[in-house]
Amino acid sequence: MKNMLVTGCAGFIGSNYCRYVFNHYPDITIYGLDALTYAGNLTTMMDLSETGRFNFYQGNIQDPIVVNDIIRAEAIDTVVNFAAESHNDRSLQDAAAFIQTDVAGVFTLLEAVRQNNVERMLHVSTDEVYGSATDASFTELTPLAPNTPYSASKAGGDMQARAHHIAYHTPVVITRCGNNFGPYQYPEKLIPFFITRLFDNKKVPLYGDGSQVRDWVYVEDHCSGIHHALLHGAVGEVYNVGSQGECTNMDITERLLALLDKPKSMIKFIEDPRGGSHDRRYSIDSSKLQAIGWKPEFEFNLALADTVKWYVDHQDWWRPITDREDYRQFISAYYGRYLGEDL
Repeated sequence: MKNMLVTGCAGFIGSNYCRYVFNHYPDITIYGLDALTYAGNLTTMMDLSETGRFNFYQGNIQDPIVVNDIIRAEAIDTVVNFAAESHNDRSLQDAAAFIQTDVAGVFTLLEAVRQNNVERMLHVSTDEVYGSATDASFTELTPLAPNTPYSASKAGGDMQARAHHIAYHTPVVITRCGNNFGPYQYPEKLIPFFITRLFDNKKVPLYGDGSQVRDWVYVEDHCSGIHHALLHGAVGEVYNVGSQGECTNMDITERLLALLDKPKSMIKFIEDPRGGSHDRRYSIDSSKLQAIGWKPEFEFNLALADTVKWYVDHQDWWRPITDREDYRQFISAYYGRYLGEDL
């Protein structure tokens, strides 16, 4: 493994993965591809660009000319795919964009890997393809039952990867993870959305009674799990990545309030805009990945405190985002009728 193409490199998990590889594998050169949509932020990668081991291309993964040209020009031997439209609420507004990136884009990458004899591809997916958990945790054998256009599009990409391996022996591995948190996360997702609002003394909108359970994993643990599966996983297999970090949304909110020294009156309970499509519980069983030598390293409470501190200390990164008109329009569209003057 020498020349790696990381798609979605300017996003939250993709940029953290690039840093993980830089810090642990000095012999790997990364070539990043990102469409720089609303959630892509090239400033996230500025420090990496200065090292000489990171080279950036702007483009879409569903464009076969772009993908094939990069793979051939840079002698790519490994592809790690983070590129995705990835927000459930946005998928209710524009499902077509999710199909284009999360299904057609994955197919384009798989074809390029096959046609150019790339040694291995890892496709990053989500536990949301499993739907809502009941008493048991999700295993890799849990049937797929997506409940939103986003999770259905990710399931479609997973099925493309599976079929490509079976039909063409394409060397692809799939990972599925729970809710991530950490530095550089676009502030529309729950934890950075709530941190940035609370920092500005604005109320936070909590769906329903806040009893939805999510399986949280610190982003660096996710990145190490991805890379472990890339190195040691069997092609054609799926590996769940989790750290047994199940919490209700209410519990997460109360922890953030405590870390930022804010009262519970800052919570604004609202009806769930997703209605019946909002999964009640996610729970990850990552024993398959742990059986081949991986384990999470970060303690949840400490990682959450570090994440809050990062956002407090890096207003220069997130304020240009939250001040943008497109961001304000999105927040207004979803939460304006609930938050009123606190928007």
